[in-house]
Amino acid sequence: MATEGKYAELLEGAEALGFKGTVPSALVPKALARFNLTKDKQQDRFIYFFDTPKLDLMRAGIITRARRTPGSEHDSTVKFRPVDPASIGKKWRKFKGFKIEADASERSLVKSASFSTPVEKGLIKEVVAGEKGIDKLFDEDQLAFVEEVGKVKIDFTKLVVLGPLEAAKWSFRDPGCPWPIVAELWRREDGAEMLELSVKAPVVQAAVVAAGFMAFLDEVGVQRDTAQQAKTRWAIDYYIDKIQKSSSRSAKK
Repeated sequence: MATEGKYAELLEGAEALGFKGTVPSALVPKALARFNLTKDKQQDRFIYFFDTPKLDLMRAGIITRARRTPGSEHDSTVKFRPVDPASIGKKWRKFKGFKIEADASERSLVKSASFSTPVEKGLIKEVVAGEKGIDKLFDEDQLAFVEEVGKVKIDFTKLVVLGPLEAAKWSFRDPGCPWPIVAELWRREDGAEMLELSVKAPVVQAAVVAAGFMAFLDEVGVQRDTAQQAKTRWAIDYYIDKIQKSSSRSAKK
């Protein structure tokens, strides 16, 4: 992780810093119990990613996803990670769903640019069921954003649905941490879980957050994933492997 004197340069162009730690499956129950996170206090959501079977979008630094939150707004997102904020046109900042953030862990710091828009209720289910094309989840502005920043036009006919991930999200405060904490638990269909604990703060507080949040997790006894698995890759790899195994079995018949 960068030293304090380098943070200003590393975070240049980012609007906020999100500092994250992941807790592997075996340690999730202990972490949930420590923070008193239970079903009656969570917000449920279902997350889907879209990519080619060879993960061509992810290899190009592009993430496309949709989130269905029962009883609340559904949305779709296109994200570039990593990104140089200076390369992003200022016109995109006028959109409510656009943001540039820096995601940091103990081992890395990556800047991303994302653009989210609301999705009509029921549409995600129709897309997942194959009744409508994946392209219907993304509007003209999002696609223009992808073409300008990534210099690519997505061929949605080559994408597959990766998911669902059942996700639970909690926002809470703890006396030992000066920043509001967000916990997000992802569960794959095989039952494996990953818990992400994160805080957000202004970029000017980066050095303090980097040291303080990890020290807090150590103090309360939350053991972290030393490999710092990104939950997106953890989820996508599972579903890609499932598709490849299914295709292999079909080819042998």
